[in-house]
Amino acid sequence: MKLKFALDYGTAWGERLYVVIEYVRSDKSIKRNSLPMDTADGMRWTVETTVMESMRHPIDFFRYSYHVANAEGIILRKEWRMVPRQLHFDSSHNYFMDDSWSDKPLQHHLYTYAYTTFTGQDKIRQSDNVVRIPLFRKTIVLKVSAPQLKSGLALAVCGSHPALGGWNPSQYVKMRYAGNTEWIVSINVAGISLPFEYKYVVVDQSTNTLKEWELGFNRIIGEADMTDGNVIVADGGLLRVKEDIWRMAGLYVPVFSLRSIRSCGIGDFSDLRRVVEWAASVGISVIDVQSVNDTSLSCFNDSIISVHALNPCYIDIEKAGRISDKGKIKMLHRRRSELNALPYCDDEKVWKVKSAYLRNLYSECGHKVTASDGFKEFIDENRGWLRPYAAFCILRHRYSTSVSEEWDVFALYSDAKVDELIADYSDEAGFIYYVQYILHCQLSDVCDYARGLGIVMMCGIGIGVNRNSVETWVSSQYFNTDSCVGIMPDRQHRSGKNTSIPTYNYEAMESDGYRWWRERVRHMERYFDAVSIDSVSVFFRVWEVSNGDADGRLGHFSPGLPLTKDEIEYFGLVFRKDVYTRPFINDSVLNTMFGVHAAYVKDTFLVSRQYGLYDMKDEYSTSKDIYRYFAGHNDENGIWIRNGIFRMMADVLFTEDRRRPGMYHPVAGAYNEPIYNSLSDDDKEAYMRIYNNYFYQRHDIYWENAGRKNLLGAFGGTGVLLYADNLGNVPGCVPKVLDEQRILTLEVQTMSKNYGCEFSHLDNNPYRSISMVTSPDMPTLRQWWERQRELVQRYYATMLHKEGHAPEHLPAHIAEEIIGKHLYSPSMICMLSLYDWISMDDILRADDVRKEGRGVEDSHGRKYRMTVDIEQIASADKLNRKIKTMIQRSMRGRR
Repeated sequence: MKLKFALDYGTAWGERLYVVIEYVRSDKSIKRNSLPMDTADGMRWTVETTVMESMRHPIDFFRYSYHVANAEGIILRKEWRMVPRQLHFDSSHNYFMDDSWSDKPLQHHLYTYAYTTFTGQDKIRQSDNVVRIPLFRKTIVLKVSAPQLKSGLALAVCGSHPALGGWNPSQYVKMRYAGNTEWIVSINVAGISLPFEYKYVVVDQSTNTLKEWELGFNRIIGEADMTDGNVIVADGGLLRVKEDIWRMAGLYVPVFSLRSIRSCGIGDFSDLRRVVEWAASVGISVIDVQSVNDTSLSCFNDSIISVHALNPCYIDIEKAGRISDKGKIKMLHRRRSELNALPYCDDEKVWKVKSAYLRNLYSECGHKVTASDGFKEFIDENRGWLRPYAAFCILRHRYSTSVSEEWDVFALYSDAKVDELIADYSDEAGFIYYVQYILHCQLSDVCDYARGLGIVMMCGIGIGVNRNSVETWVSSQYFNTDSCVGIMPDRQHRSGKNTSIPTYNYEAMESDGYRWWRERVRHMERYFDAVSIDSVSVFFRVWEVSNGDADGRLGHFSPGLPLTKDEIEYFGLVFRKDVYTRPFINDSVLNTMFGVHAAYVKDTFLVSRQYGLYDMKDEYSTSKDIYRYFAGHNDENGIWIRNGIFRMMADVLFTEDRRRPGMYHPVAGAYNEPIYNSLSDDDKEAYMRIYNNYFYQRHDIYWENAGRKNLLGAFGGTGVLLYADNLGNVPGCVPKVLDEQRILTLEVQTMSKNYGCEFSHLDNNPYRSISMVTSPDMPTLRQWWERQRELVQRYYATMLHKEGHAPEHLPAHIAEEIIGKHLYSPSMICMLSLYDWISMDDILRADDVRKEGRGVEDSHGRKYRMTVDIEQIASADKLNRKIKTMIQRSMRGRR
């Protein structure tokens, strides 16, 4: 038996196409071959191979895909493979695959779990059940993918030859559904002359009437070698029919912020189920829960301690089971009422109450749960992350710190040591497993319930992890522990910022096929149909600062392209390392910055060097040293002097790359510092040429390639619908790569992406986008209205086209108008916060806008909560009718 592959594809010099074939045997074992293809004209690539079938292990079917590699064998590009190319294997025939390259289609959203949930179809997953089709003496196999088809419709083919109906609409040839949105048919072409033309048609399954012809030019089967035993396979790609525009109305709400009469001081998964019920009643089709991971060390979602473990505070303890001690149950109800009455949620107090109850429940009837088949299956499937997570929790409590370096023999992760620890603390580990299993069951129940109602569940994939987390302990090779993600100096952060979040080592991640990211995404697929990528720019580049720096001024781009001494001098600046990479400190600078405190700063922190300059003393060479010195000095003078020293330490033109000695990064905002003013006019011009090249030109293509590679590595092949937060300071290449990957963008009208425009016009939103009034990281609509008075006045006049002064407080009818405009935007999803939805109701919304959203969140573990119960929202008939009508009229509901 022979397989022949042919593909038209234009390559660059040195690139070559390969076909990767997987032979799946009847025992499910797989044999894989990668074959280089040949070309005579640089466009038409072909390869032929002979298949020898084993009698002991017959081949059931084969699948294949193409990729492009360079001369070194490095894969540069792969096909989109959500709908795999696969065929039943018949050793008595030869197969000729006449293909075209499969890119991610423009209608990629039709293949996602979100779309199939909304439409009630089965999830798109690769199937090992390949349809067997009859093969003839001479056969042509036609295949096409049709995700647009609705229930009750089927595909057929109609063509120019009488065997295909002779273009007669009533004489079409029916196709078979092969799974994964694909339809297939085999045509007996014995006695049929080639070439012939054909088109796919949509037919009604119940009446067998033709409903629609495929758009575009006729498809053609050209001249081919149709000797006996040959099978020509024509992969038609995507069906060319117009699909209904898919648009949804959505809601984003963090789980912790939910409040119901049955809550225990924090939102839980049962509260989320109540939100799902309310959303279904008003026509909301997607719910973004922000994050569900364990953030027990911080109240912020970008500081998770495990990318797999669920937050224990989100467990509904009553649904978990009931203990026998009535006194303890009575105490629980009292504490629950006290916590539920608070205007905020306090993780520590909530978990103290919930954990006490769960431990009693575990000791009484935990054995029944742990003996169940469901629990055992959960342990088997999740052992890889459960054991390290349990060990982390045990060690954190044992040593009273989450800093793994202080865990003695456990400082470096070891499977063997973890096994010993789990054995020694088997009961505590069992309790941790028990809690995670209940959380898993409760979240699965909510998501399955939502899916049954056609509601898409979405969750944010927090980009950062806590520096002291399970991930950095177990998978330290994937993180740069000597550096942190920083924020560049700008108007909002004049000194920049050190977030303390470790940066990723993408080289290590790439070396093992982005396993860490792929496992993380697969884990989220268990529950969610859509995923939001927070701060997508980190896949392209981050502003990286040293772990010892307090702010972001001395950071640099990573990945970045630092300059050599020769490159710096090419721009016209004679490079003097001792001058340009050390803080520029002299008496004039000291007197200007510190005034009467100059002598104190000089005597305490500085040491003299030549030419009237000073250096920092060795014991005060880093920001951490300065912080340590000023610890407890919280008076106004102490803070002022400390911040002045930080600025003085950042008064350099270049920083040397820590990993590549002899290469240098220009310092952000250095042109505002004294060292720049000390340069001659010619040197100033030369430095600004270097500065502009580094920050605005040098990295464009480099970051584009890095972002494309990292996004494909992390999310390539996933079936979830992806949207990315691409607001703020992002590289110019980001929109292009997101468009290529069919990732939805975030569009906020008050954060226009068009230079020189204060507000964006909603009518210009791309279809593949999510429209929001405000993002989850911004104030609510009502808060924004009251805090940004000058901006609001311009918005009131230019976007709402109203005269006079904007009201001081946002009226419900104007909130309704703003939300209505967003609902009618072209964006695929209009996503609003729960606060924004209820802003249209004068009764439900809070009297004081300061009680809404992030305005009441602080750094002590307290998080904001809804000002109203879910039950109150569900019973607000007037508001609910209004929301349902607005969604229906904007064509964002189910039809």
